[in-house]
Amino acid sequence: MLPWKRVVRPLAALLLAAAVAVVPAATASASGTAATSSGWNDYSCKPSAAHPRPVVLVHGTFGNSVDNWLGLAPYLTSRGYCVYSLDYGRLPGVPLFHGLGPIDKSAAALSAFVDKVLTATGAAEADLVGHSQGGMMPRYYLKFLGGAAKVHALVGLAPDNHGTDLDGLTNLLPYFPGAEDLLDAATPGLADQIAGSDFLTKLNAGGDTVPGVRYTVIATKYDEVVTPWRTQYLSGADVRNVLLQDLCPLDLSEHLAIGLSDRIAFHEVANALDPAHATTTTCASAMS
Repeated sequence: MLPWKRVVRPLAALLLAAAVAVVPAATASASGTAATSSGWNDYSCKPSAAHPRPVVLVHGTFGNSVDNWLGLAPYLTSRGYCVYSLDYGRLPGVPLFHGLGPIDKSAAALSAFVDKVLTATGAAEADLVGHSQGGMMPRYYLKFLGGAAKVHALVGLAPDNHGTDLDGLTNLLPYFPGAEDLLDAATPGLADQIAGSDFLTKLNAGGDTVPGVRYTVIATKYDEVVTPWRTQYLSGADVRNVLLQDLCPLDLSEHLAIGLSDRIAFHEVANALDPAHATTTTCASAMS
């Protein structure tokens, strides 16, 4: 018999290391102060008549409130939005890389943060924009924690709405006894995102959406993390599913780039936040 614990632990570590490797190096500071100096997380900001709802940015797995949004947050603040971001899903002793805790608890943290933003801005509702897990996790808040009454729109950039098989890698877990238990114990936020998990089964039971919220999913066919990429799409009322390559066939962005740096995707986020003033997203949007 193989020494399973010696095999499983390196396998889990390899999966974690691979995920960390594709995340950009952390900035010197992941504090609210750093973000405020760049124009977001400014609690004195008051929403304008043109953009009456604050925008809450929800980072992805292994992300944080600053690094994930060094591209999109300034893009939105320069267009007159009050923008905020939070850290969630922290594990003890793991700095900077968040989104690893149980997703239902992360949704509760989002709930408290949205309340804080609404109180500070005086707005009745917020809009949410999330990348990867950050585009999926808010759906738990909307569906089970009363978030639908406080959120007007949810925009997901490469969200794992129906989980991921990591290009088939998760199908190998049953061949390593104890691997799933180890993953669940060490990084429950990762285990919750595997296609078919108990968390996702509960989240998607009875339909993908809740009334009163507008949903937009922006996906890329080159996604190597949330696979198959079509599982990102939602079904239900008031849903718009967008493939980035339908907007610009030349766009080669994969899972990280679509949330971190792709201005074509950012242009479509702005359209989703203000559909009444939307303009056509094309390859030229990369220069806008």
